[in-house]
Amino acid sequence: MTSKIQRIGVFTSGGDAPGMNAAIRAVVRAAIYYKLDVFGIMRGYEGMIEGDLVRLGVRSVGNILQRGGTILKTARSKEFRTPEGRKKAYDNLGKEGIQALIAIGGDGTFNGLHALHSEYGIPTICIPGTIDNDIAGTDLTIGFDTATNTAVDAIDKIRDTALSHNRLFFIEVMGRNSGYIAINSGIAGGAGAIIIPEEDVSFDDFYNRLTAGEETNKKSNLVVIAEGSKLGPANELARKVAERSSYFDIKVTIIGHLQRGGSPTYADRVLASKMGVAAVEGLLNGQSDVMVGIRENKMVYNAFDSLTEFHPIDSEMMRIAKILSI
Repeated sequence: MTSKIQRIGVFTSGGDAPGMNAAIRAVVRAAIYYKLDVFGIMRGYEGMIEGDLVRLGVRSVGNILQRGGTILKTARSKEFRTPEGRKKAYDNLGKEGIQALIAIGGDGTFNGLHALHSEYGIPTICIPGTIDNDIAGTDLTIGFDTATNTAVDAIDKIRDTALSHNRLFFIEVMGRNSGYIAINSGIAGGAGAIIIPEEDVSFDDFYNRLTAGEETNKKSNLVVIAEGSKLGPANELARKVAERSSYFDIKVTIIGHLQRGGSPTYADRVLASKMGVAAVEGLLNGQSDVMVGIRENKMVYNAFDSLTEFHPIDSEMMRIAKILSI
């Protein structure tokens, strides 16, 4: 460790994700282990602009490993998107002597940090915290495992009532333009069909897949839909199916923000802990304008320019889902 960095700032931004607190804890304790001062920046870039910073110690992050959400809060800031807003933020960092930043969030968070680094040269490292798992450069993002487990738990419960009443349930999960939660929870929950943004499927093809069950008198079924589906949201798709056939008794469940909350799984806690330590050590070893990631179970540092690509769904997962949906 040859860096002259003595004081760092850590913050969370964008949508919250289970495991963010575990990442904050790891950053703070790793920094203190290496004899650095740590400041938490409240409410992301908004707090940076307003100078809402607080000194953090070892005990400040005690008993947060198992908690969902983020103790540093999070917000989206329109002002930070302007050069004037970023100037205010940088000046406030200077007032506290902060020499480097670690951000926990998604692609919007990373874009903001890259702009700050480009304009002022401040060393920066990002930690991917988003349930969507849609960021290139890492196999997993913090929060994805917990959110998927939450979705699977909901699907299991819905299956019970679907079987009791011979119903077709459309279950909408989160993921914005990413189908990672949908494809994984759909396979794990035994869905009869899974609709994700990454796959082009016509309504007719989807409908034919559903009605194939009529031959075997299959009247209960589950369809898992990613919120960014090209066929439309769950309510719209259910309406279209109901207009074409009275064979199914159709219900819709939108799991929604339940997927963002709750105690993180052990996998997310361990991943967040690894990434938090790697972020601090990366700064001390001269890394900057990069994102920590995990690939093939090894920690890596991804240059910002390499993060412009979308994290693609494994085509093998889509193939398996089709085989198992009969």
